[in-house]
Amino acid sequence: MQPQRIAIVGLGYVGLPLAHAFAAAGHNVTGYDISQPRIDALKKGEDWTLELTAAQLKAVSINFTTDPASLKTCDVIILALPTPVDEKNNPDLTPLEKASVTVGKNLKKGAIVVYESTVYPGVTEEICGPILEKQSGLVCGKDFTLGYSPERVNPGDKNHTITKIVKVVAGQDEKTADVLCELYGSIITAGIHRAPSIKVAEMGKAIENAQRDLNIAYVNEIAMLCNAIGIPTKDVLEAAGTKWNFLKFQPGLVGGHCIGVDPYYLVEKAKQLGMKTNVITVGRAVNDGMSGYIVNAVAAHVPKNGKILVLGLTFKENIPDTRNSKAQDVVHHFAKGGFAVEAHDPFITPEEIKKLKMTPGSLDGGPYDAVVFLVPHKEYLAVGVDGMLKATKKGGVIYDLKSLLDGKAVEKGGSKYMAL
Repeated sequence: MQPQRIAIVGLGYVGLPLAHAFAAAGHNVTGYDISQPRIDALKKGEDWTLELTAAQLKAVSINFTTDPASLKTCDVIILALPTPVDEKNNPDLTPLEKASVTVGKNLKKGAIVVYESTVYPGVTEEICGPILEKQSGLVCGKDFTLGYSPERVNPGDKNHTITKIVKVVAGQDEKTADVLCELYGSIITAGIHRAPSIKVAEMGKAIENAQRDLNIAYVNEIAMLCNAIGIPTKDVLEAAGTKWNFLKFQPGLVGGHCIGVDPYYLVEKAKQLGMKTNVITVGRAVNDGMSGYIVNAVAAHVPKNGKILVLGLTFKENIPDTRNSKAQDVVHHFAKGGFAVEAHDPFITPEEIKKLKMTPGSLDGGPYDAVVFLVPHKEYLAVGVDGMLKATKKGGVIYDLKSLLDGKAVEKGGSKYMAL
């Protein structure tokens, strides 16, 4: 297709790779973000999300800016923004609403506005559309149209990159859908799935992550049962996994910007319709309770006021993303329990750890009564059992959330081995 003038609003884990892909395909791309430090870093070729290298950024032409007026000349404006929940787990649409106000004030006639954020069905057309109308003075469906194409980015995954994941695309009308399918088709090699409506695409995205959440909740409950019986969860899952149709999910903490959040958007929509969700809600309760479960398990084998080191604060391995990290909840639970808890993460500086209201620590800062290994960053795997044993008091505890260490070697080294 002919090169298009595209604006990407929000340059995080989703928006930046998207902007890069469109620019690499020859489109005229504006990358807009409200964070001046973020824009300054990108102009220098620095991406703190580690999704793109300096060489990748240098290889394309993107107009990085904090000036919303830059949106006025764009034919397609794509919003790639977070949709978190508040302290009561209610959907927080504030980032999306504020961005819609900005876009509406700078929206030209004939433009298409596309949302990539995960939302419950109806948000794009019933909440965002009216905001755009009010701010622009234009009529939705006549002077501009809406599109929805949910992000499917997996932070830190260098195999399933944005162009290699099937893209779900929906438009407010057939003409808009045609344009967007062709536009996304210019960068997506995995193919385009054309959804029949925006609400279908919104719902499809939301249930993707809710399904994973439920599967993880199931194996988390199985893990707790295995712990109570006194048998290794890892061994049980390996045995069950020999059947061809057994789903090989692993127990653990469920955080991040998607899996631990998106199910609450489905719960909210159900409430609006007067429907009670049972399975989704229970799954969320199980996964949200895992931080406390881990702390209680370790605390039973550590002296009162004991010294504990927690390894890993991001929501998954080998990335700097701390959004909705349940590892941080573990640290705070230990602190509330009166333990002298310290935290370490190779992607987070001691100063940043202090800002998170935690005490920085390290494997060299022991000996600790317990080392709680939560996030399998490559740096920790390189240290291995020997490094963790050196940091642990004789008779102390090494808790291995992902069952990645050699438990027999830990026991032989004089520490108690525990795993989920």
